[in-house]
Amino acid sequence: MARTVTNQPERHRYVIENGSGEAGFAEYRSTDDTIVFTHTLIDEDKREKGMASDLVQWALDDVRDNTQLRVVAECPYVKRWLQKHPDYQDLTRR
Repeated sequence: MARTVTNQPERHRYVIENGSGEAGFAEYRSTDDTIVFTHTLIDEDKREKGMASDLVQWALDDVRDNTQLRVVAECPYVKRWLQKHPDYQDLTRR
């Protein structure tokens, strides 16, 4: 099933949809130079293998491609994801 991720800055979250509606989100808050990922949630009844990973990767790619923000991972899932993907470590420091 196709997955789509969008940034919804008015709601301070990236949202993933899986064809049957919203399946989860990654919440954040931002300042002038940081984006702090605070919470990631995939609806239990809509969980598919890899959905949270797709969501986080898309969000981090969006941050990398469209901002100069430094990523801070308060969310345990985002923190673990970053530890497993060293090619994204440049987002966590300048």
